[in-house]
Amino acid sequence: MANDLTTAKGLLQTGDSEYVRLVSQISDLWENAKNKAALAINTELLDANWQTGQYIVEFEQGGNAKAKYGDRLLVNLSKDLTRLRGRGFSRSVLTYMRKFYLAFPKCATVSHKLSWSHYLELLKCDEPLEMQFYMKECIKEGWKVRELRRQINSSLFQRLALSTDKDGVLALANEGHQVQTAADIIRDPFVLEFAGLPRQRRYKEKELEDALKSHMEQFLLELGRGFAFIGRQYVVPIGSRRFKVDLVFYHAILKCYVLIDLKRSEIKHSDIGHMNLYLNYFKNEVCQQNDNPPVGIVLGARKDELLMEYALQGIDNQLFAARYQLYLPNREELQAQLDRLLGQ
Repeated sequence: MANDLTTAKGLLQTGDSEYVRLVSQISDLWENAKNKAALAINTELLDANWQTGQYIVEFEQGGNAKAKYGDRLLVNLSKDLTRLRGRGFSRSVLTYMRKFYLAFPKCATVSHKLSWSHYLELLKCDEPLEMQFYMKECIKEGWKVRELRRQINSSLFQRLALSTDKDGVLALANEGHQVQTAADIIRDPFVLEFAGLPRQRRYKEKELEDALKSHMEQFLLELGRGFAFIGRQYVVPIGSRRFKVDLVFYHAILKCYVLIDLKRSEIKHSDIGHMNLYLNYFKNEVCQQNDNPPVGIVLGARKDELLMEYALQGIDNQLFAARYQLYLPNREELQAQLDRLLGQ
């Protein structure tokens, strides 16, 4: 066996093109077979979960549940199905199967690009618009279950929805988050709870920057679609002076650099001036011919809206002042604001 492996490695290393092609063909064949099998299994499981929910709802609507079983229908079902089929039929799981059918009464609206674990998270959303938004974003962005859970917990839908109008909320739910202009990448506030910095203790801007760098995957998820990390403490040499931008990204959709300066407290008008300086430098010294003008974001713990209005007035560059918070937002308060917006 060892000799066979040595021979195979030797053939690959000596560049036997026909053998290398053979190995590649068989490897690709099995990789594709595994992917197709996984997709087929996922499709069958989703269909079975949906049909189970359908059977339960139709049984209830036939009057059988109240007449004979009442509130103990799912309890009895759980016991009997577990006895017949083994694990996977707890009362909780059956409740979600029932909810799955009620949320997607037409089987064709169930996307097999998502797993049952994805749907378990989606079904925790109380509002149909919210669920629809996360479903579309999840498919479009290829979020894993952990990423989907984080976006729901950080109230992404409510934060984006409150930055638009009633029609914008409906578009958000039906189409997902569309990034077409620089303003579309701004979330106010950005939620940076993953950084792990305590709320009460004073911290330095470098500590926040280090935390974001250490959790870059989560930070990119919070920033949204299209961001690619370029570097931190990016040097901007002007004359004999050297300035530094905290974080620099490139946005693949907008085709532009995005500069972020972090402030641990309230954003000052001078911070806006510094960012405007960096943007002018990038336009003249860094951006290539095919790049769009850079975008600047000054990210602080607080901002005075009126002060920022005057500080940003007359600036031609795409420059934004936005807040961040180191803890998850109050979901109930955000939802109440959104309900008021939709009720207008």
